[in-house]
Amino acid sequence: MNAGQALPTNMPKNGVPAASPSRRGATSWRGRGWVLKAPVALLGLLLAILVVPPLIMLVQTSLTDYANPDAGLSFINYRQLIADPLLYISIANSVIFAACATVLSLVLGATVAWVVERTNAPFKPLAYVTTVVSLGTPAILYVSAWTFLLGKAGPVNALWRSITGGFQPLVNIYSIPGMVLVEGLLWVPLVFLLCGATFKRQNADLEEAARMAGASVFDTVRRVSMPLAKPALLGLAIFIFIRNLEAFDVPVLLGTPGGVKLLTSDVYLAMTQVPPDLGHSSAFAVLMVLFVSILLVFYGRVSRSADRYASVTGKGFRPRPFNLGRYRWLGGLVIWFNFLLVLIIPMTAILWNSLTPFIRPFSMAGLKTMTLKHYLVALTDSYYLHMAWNTVLISGIAATAVIAITALAAWFSVRRWPGASLLDQLASLPIVLPGIVLGVAMIQIALRTPFGLYGSLSLIGIAFVVRYMPYGMRYAQPGVMQIHRELEEAAGISGATQPAIFRRVVLPLLSPALIAGWLFIFLLAAKELSIAVLLAGANSKTIAVAMFDQWTNGQAGEVAALGIIWTVIMSCLAALMTRLTRKDNNSEGAL
Repeated sequence: MNAGQALPTNMPKNGVPAASPSRRGATSWRGRGWVLKAPVALLGLLLAILVVPPLIMLVQTSLTDYANPDAGLSFINYRQLIADPLLYISIANSVIFAACATVLSLVLGATVAWVVERTNAPFKPLAYVTTVVSLGTPAILYVSAWTFLLGKAGPVNALWRSITGGFQPLVNIYSIPGMVLVEGLLWVPLVFLLCGATFKRQNADLEEAARMAGASVFDTVRRVSMPLAKPALLGLAIFIFIRNLEAFDVPVLLGTPGGVKLLTSDVYLAMTQVPPDLGHSSAFAVLMVLFVSILLVFYGRVSRSADRYASVTGKGFRPRPFNLGRYRWLGGLVIWFNFLLVLIIPMTAILWNSLTPFIRPFSMAGLKTMTLKHYLVALTDSYYLHMAWNTVLISGIAATAVIAITALAAWFSVRRWPGASLLDQLASLPIVLPGIVLGVAMIQIALRTPFGLYGSLSLIGIAFVVRYMPYGMRYAQPGVMQIHRELEEAAGISGATQPAIFRRVVLPLLSPALIAGWLFIFLLAAKELSIAVLLAGANSKTIAVAMFDQWTNGQAGEVAALGIIWTVIMSCLAALMTRLTRKDNNSEGAL
């Protein structure tokens, strides 16, 4: 090197490379030692306190012989469970039910998503209306609607008997095929949302090239569009399968009266019998957790392979709609079919039941007996008003707590603070716990606490926070990834502290994702039945539990009226959530 030539700033000294200026600056403004480690450690401790005890309590209870509690830990509950032939019937029924419902949801939801996001078909707003209202409707309301429509005395079977002159019903709603139909339709709106995001980002050039080469519309979809979405669809299929496997509303409300045994209904019946069989239900729950964990491993592998199918690049990408030509009417027909089947038909049944003094088939005579008395009861009865307040209060607190915790956890994790990888793992851990399983675990914890936690709203709120922590991370992490770290570094170099950077830089930019996440978690918590039905006390019931109790007590009219009112309110929040989500997706990469 010449004498007059300047030395590079990172020239090794004594064999040790010097840190780059940007790296030194980043280290200095972020701090060192406990300044970096303490926030992560405190948040990690909070997450561990929330998510680890339910798992430990579940395993401990499953290893306890309640017939001889002083004998120590044993595997007697597992031995009895495995020796019971009914276990394998429940497993087979659960797998068949979950798999068939998943196929139905994917076929209908993905088809509608492709038509809406990738084509020039008409009537697209109907798909979004269907999704928004469905997100705000409690599952028990859909179950009650299809029970009315497809029951033995329902209009479908009545019409079938009048045509054939026989006595056998066309559809048995209290069977696995009937359960599959209801559960599959329940998940169509969410499949539409998730698949829509995938199809929206597909590169139209590949489809246009196939069309120019002479491929038909069907061949283009089969050989280009769907293979490109293969990892997303496969990952979504595993996710929906897991959610169907741990479903509670349909198995309990339809499977139990029909004598169809499933894992979730078996756990619920073991917990609600007198006296409760805690060891048996916990062993059941642990087996479910292991099964779900194995499925989640496959889900992770599928998600990691998604990059091999990427078709969107930073150069020349235009998400243009696919021209269906003379088949536009067919695309519109698909949207109308989804609109009628998922929304109009069940909501018509619910509205009819809410306006009739008692449950009766559709008829002209029934129009003369319509009344608003069920609505007056739902709007004025202190019982329902109290349940509504409980639901809003506990769902709002749980959603706020989840978003607050996961916003910090996502920031620490994405920015790779020391030890922050553990935060991501802890926050995602509850995804292995089905709702009914988490409810069983929280009961065990409540029974061992000395300060009256059992049967309180606080217990339900804690369970909701644990349950929806992974969903909060799902919204917060992509939001943080969209914020370039240079904005934080500039604030830090200017003298801002870490709390000030998070409050004044990160939070304002992250707010659309956090608000959408808050609304989504609030909607899920407001509809949650599997956890609340086990944990609720006499004065701590939620709307979903109130509907469940009134439905089982034969008050279908009041359930329908309350459901209509609640659906209207929740649908407004769902509309705001979808609007914020779409706006946030449209601005992706802008920060």
